[in-house]
Amino acid sequence: MLHLLYILAFTTLAFLAVGNLIRSLISLSAESQRPYSPISGSPASRGYGGTPHPELLDSNGKMVNEPLMVMKSMTVEDAREHLDALYNSSPGSPNQARDDA
Repeated sequence: MLHLLYILAFTTLAFLAVGNLIRSLISLSAESQRPYSPISGSPASRGYGGTPHPELLDSNGKMVNEPLMVMKSMTVEDAREHLDALYNSSPGSPNQARDDA
């Protein structure tokens, strides 16, 4: 009898999970079909708050319209040299073991 109760409980949970998955997919599809505009996509216009985060404002209090993160491009050889240097300077590296012997 207990086995039937477990089967019934897990079947119910499975149906609830599948229903939730379908609802999420439908809402995600509806969100992706809606056109995005920077003004209507901002958190302030959606009702989450009246003021944006201070880091998004320039010295005059206006929204910054430039990339907030700048990445330096590097070649594979440069990255490999940096990783080798980190590996060789780490405690217990093979170079230190040879030096200690």
